[in-house]
Amino acid sequence: MTRRATLAGMIFPSQKRHGHAIQPDMRIFDRRLVRKHRDRAAGNFVAHDFLVREVAERLADRLDDVKRRFPVALDLGCHTGEMADTLKGRGGIETLVQCDLSPAMAAKAAANGHPTLAADEEWLPFAAHSFDLVVSCLSLHWVNDLPGTLLQIRRVLKPDGLFIAALLGAGTLGELRQSLQESELAEEGGVSPRVAPFADVKDLGALLQRAGFTLPVADADTVPVSYADPMRLMADLRGMGETNAVAEQRKGLTRRATLLRAIALYQERFAGPDGRLPATFQVLTMTGWAPHPCQPTAAPQGCAIPGLPDLMGRMSPETE
Repeated sequence: MTRRATLAGMIFPSQKRHGHAIQPDMRIFDRRLVRKHRDRAAGNFVAHDFLVREVAERLADRLDDVKRRFPVALDLGCHTGEMADTLKGRGGIETLVQCDLSPAMAAKAAANGHPTLAADEEWLPFAAHSFDLVVSCLSLHWVNDLPGTLLQIRRVLKPDGLFIAALLGAGTLGELRQSLQESELAEEGGVSPRVAPFADVKDLGALLQRAGFTLPVADADTVPVSYADPMRLMADLRGMGETNAVAEQRKGLTRRATLLRAIALYQERFAGPDGRLPATFQVLTMTGWAPHPCQPTAAPQGCAIPGLPDLMGRMSPETE
């Protein structure tokens, strides 16, 4: 069998969907709107990709600490190929498959020559045990069923395969969130979710365990950015495809008076001595391994406990 045929069989095993249906009243995000935002951003994403590239480098640095080779890898939520650029020559990757919810993003990413398809993170179309590594950079914070998605990721990993992902956390854009909420309450008498609700780091370790991953680790970091004015932040969010996609948000445009008050509050509350405005992106990183008998586990009473050398091959220094 040719390599091309093997790869095609891995990507498209059948028309069966491996996932869980999300009931309408359980949806947090409008996935069609997420796709629309990403499609719109694809054409000029290079002008706004600084955050994805920064986080991709952080993920790759962690992968460098894992003394393993990962011949077949999946970039889940590939944007326009930034993670692939960062992974060149790293991790022993021989085949990298890219996929993104946005057909426009996937089309741009395909220019780097890697096998690429448009696919929904909530409905992974891959055969079980296809990948040695699944990496995801700033995409999974938009899924409605994160536990179900993690189950699917574990399913497509080979035994002893590694999952490593970064997603935006609940502390993201706290400055903007506070300014918009106070302004909307004052101007309109109520608050609509204008900044998306994201996961909290304290929940991720438990979610990884529930999905069947071993050696789960979750931590939080921040990427501080500053802007001359809030409108430039808004332009970057739009250019990243990261504008609000909450399913139950108030319809219609934000009122001008609400927006102007929010800008004034942002500047009044958060401007630094130089007049620039901070925008904090909280980045949550999680890692986990697909189960395998060779992995270290809690030893029964009276048995030898695996030493540090047993763990060094799998875990980065941050997780020791």
